Amino acid sequence: MRLSRYFLPLLKETPADATIASHKYMLRAGMIKQNSAGIYSWLPLGLKVLKKIEQIVREEQNKAGAIEMLMPTIQSADLWRETGRYDAYGPEMLRITDRHDREMLYGPTNEDMITDIFRSSVRSYKDLPKNLYHIQWKFRDEVRPRFGVMRGREFLMKDAYSFDLSAEDARRSYNKMFLAYLNTYARMGLKAVAMKADTGPIGGDLSHEFIILAETGESEVFCHADLVNMPPPGELDFDSDLQPLVDERLALYAATDEMHDADAFAKLPSDKQLSARGIEVGHIFYFGEKYSAPMNAKVMNSDGKEVIVHMGSYGVGVSRLVGGIIEASHDDDGIIWPKAVAPFGAGIINLKVGDAEADQVSEDIYNQLVAAGIDPLYDDKSDRGGVKFSRMDLIGLPYQITIGPRGLKEGIVEVKTRATGERQSLAPDAAIKFITSEFAGI
Repeated sequence: MRLSRYFLPLLKETPADATIASHKYMLRAGMIKQNSAGIYSWLPLGLKVLKKIEQIVREEQNKAGAIEMLMPTIQSADLWRETGRYDAYGPEMLRITDRHDREMLYGPTNEDMITDIFRSSVRSYKDLPKNLYHIQWKFRDEVRPRFGVMRGREFLMKDAYSFDLSAEDARRSYNKMFLAYLNTYARMGLKAVAMKADTGPIGGDLSHEFIILAETGESEVFCHADLVNMPPPGELDFDSDLQPLVDERLALYAATDEMHDADAFAKLPSDKQLSARGIEVGHIFYFGEKYSAPMNAKVMNSDGKEVIVHMGSYGVGVSRLVGGIIEASHDDDGIIWPKAVAPFGAGIINLKVGDAEADQVSEDIYNQLVAAGIDPLYDDKSDRGGVKFSRMDLIGLPYQITIGPRGLKEGIVEVKTRATGERQSLAPDAAIKFITSEFAGI
């Protein structure tokens, strides 16, 4: 993409209501624009990141055997009345009435609807287990939306729902999601810790939040320090017994503030006691028959008897992850995108637009990176060098290639690695080779 043709409405000043890094930088970098409290338009740069995160989530869900579908944003109140949640959910639910005076709602979650879909289609234990998911916009009318996309009212979520014949089978489905989540966050360059959590309004008796550590985290978390640097599970055989891999992590203390046991935490070696602020980027639940029983979601077992299915739900805050990644990866100059989710792989800075050689080398590098699938952003605007550098640092692309007449006299361009600030003077071909090699396997 050529910057002269792109829509990138940067802000010079930080809006007064932006108090955390992700909110500041998403507004300044032209990623989002606020429409009303807690509701944002996703501008081109922000949408590219959002879609990359969404695709990573989708790929890891598919690997774990989940099946994608799509449910509507508007739901009938009747389904929620079956489970007793319509009146119990609280003012966070946006309740509406259509022209025929039918009570509807803008879905904050989908347990009731997916249970209805399941019960209308599945009759036999032979069709289990099933895990159905979608990636869809949700709305929760937060009393005080703040922190940009971190605590907005409208947000994009991946929510999956598992159906099993027994509690034992349901735990196997839970374990698949537990480990798939760890791989998902690792692919985004994040270190996520699974922590015992409160089930909240979703319900159930088994729940874990996936937390990334950040100074601006909304809650205090406590864990064994080794969990932070424990490598992700990697490639998994999801048909095998995954319990040992899950137990390896659950053996180490980790809990959110609501579930914290100070006495148990105090028993850890002092150098392993980690208390920090954390950002929730995912939450998984096993809640058994909480929804399937009132909605009469049954299947025939092998003995020909009808049994209530056991369920779990598994959420990933896709839009929240955009902010979470920035909170975990930024500096005073702007965002530092991990390669897997960066909106563009590299920025090409032409310091002398109109200079024949600088234009030609910039074009050659641009075309070769496009051919290599790097998706570069070519700054072909006639701004001062300082403006160009600041802009590239702000939007946080992993690599910057600077081309100017002075360097070209020596046959070199400069390559800057955004995360480290390291600069290399390389021949144009070597610069292309270096960047393409850095993206190998991403």
